[in-house]
Amino acid sequence: MRRIELSRAEKRVWRAYARGEEVDFRTSPDEDASDGASWGRDRTIRASVLRALVLDGPVQNGEIPALRVNGARIVGTLNLRYATVDHAIRLWGCHFEEVPNLYGGHFRQLNLSRSYLPGLEAATIRINGVMRLTDCVISGPVQLGGAHSTGVLFMERARLGEPGRTAPKEILHLNHGTFEDDVWCPGLRAHGLVRLAGARVGGMLNLSDAVLSHPGGDALDAELISVANDIRAPRLSVQGRVTLRGAKIGGIIGMAHARLSNPGGTALRISSCTANELWLREAPRIEGAVNLRRSRFNMLHITPDVWPDEVSLDGLDYGALTPRLPARPRIEVFQRDVAGYVPHSYEQLAASYQRIGDEHAARNVLIAKQRHYRRTQPWYGRIWGYVQDWTIGYGYRPLRAAAWLAALWLVGAVAYSLHNPPPLKADEKPPFNAFAYSLDLILPIISLGQEDRFAPHGAYQWLSYVLTLSGWTLASTTIAGVSRALQRQ
Repeated sequence: MRRIELSRAEKRVWRAYARGEEVDFRTSPDEDASDGASWGRDRTIRASVLRALVLDGPVQNGEIPALRVNGARIVGTLNLRYATVDHAIRLWGCHFEEVPNLYGGHFRQLNLSRSYLPGLEAATIRINGVMRLTDCVISGPVQLGGAHSTGVLFMERARLGEPGRTAPKEILHLNHGTFEDDVWCPGLRAHGLVRLAGARVGGMLNLSDAVLSHPGGDALDAELISVANDIRAPRLSVQGRVTLRGAKIGGIIGMAHARLSNPGGTALRISSCTANELWLREAPRIEGAVNLRRSRFNMLHITPDVWPDEVSLDGLDYGALTPRLPARPRIEVFQRDVAGYVPHSYEQLAASYQRIGDEHAARNVLIAKQRHYRRTQPWYGRIWGYVQDWTIGYGYRPLRAAAWLAALWLVGAVAYSLHNPPPLKADEKPPFNAFAYSLDLILPIISLGQEDRFAPHGAYQWLSYVLTLSGWTLASTTIAGVSRALQRQ
């Protein structure tokens, strides 16, 4: 390109490029690049000039070229499709009138911080260093699918999409990208779907204070994502669904104080996921269903008041559950499972209490499990369940059986001491003992030599039937309960 074809602003950039010097067109350090459409000719640069510079610009011995421009209005499409650029590109606080096309390009370093862009086409881009979109305003989709970065991807406080308009299906596309360091997005504002499905992050994914809005649809799709360290998302605010199905997280999924809302649908889906810890500490109640099926965590930090009215917890495994709370509020969450009776949920909760030595809470959980199961049975099964519950607490409260037996024994002993039953054979009758006779009626199998020698009549005969039937019932329920407890051991 001949120099005579360049404008004054373009000549400044052309001269500075060979020495890597910065060209600053700003009139104020607080300028908003979104207003750049009104910037005049003295700060307007054609995208074709920038393309010519980075592909075949002038060099100067002893200097390292770099494109460093602040506050310029860039007209036309910056087309670096499949380009290989060995020098740093820093277009800081610039206003792009057309969507830059960086598809398949190879870059050493790319910095578009504080710039305004109508979109960004950079799928399969390769960055051998840092890519910065800090404080950018990007009204259209950002395509970074299949991108590969050896450094950090910075998107702090970036604003994607336009809240006043219908959100595009995808506002940020990072599918199957590989980021060898962090993906740093604290304060991100996204109006539309943020998709990271299948992405690999070698460091941390930071979504602290991010606001993601896509009501009624997917707001964050990170299905099958792999993150070597943590997903940090304290104070995350989401309108729409968050999906982490099949994710593999080496550290913590930290969502303390997060606000998740998707009324009428699923607000949080972390199914078939593995992570060290999941934190929903001090978060408000989730609006929408939560699905944690088949996920595994070493520690789960969530209080009962955070759970919504609909949960899916079948197959959820965790080593520890915090904060430490009584069993009842935890148990009430299982009543909300869309699958109904899920025995695995009760077993997991009981095991977590046993690991910290709280056997009383563990027994309460297992009793609640049997009560929930009872509601799924036909009427005759429910009756038998009530008998086991009232008498011995399904075998987890065996002292109840002893109390019932003692009470029945006392009733029978008092009744038969006041009215001795007549002997079957008057010449062979042994001495009558009301306590032994009553105990003989209650205890199955064991005989004390009283029951078969005396024959009560009338109401006392019916009392003997009640004592015998109650003894058999208590014995069978006790045996069933003890067997169940031994099987757990």
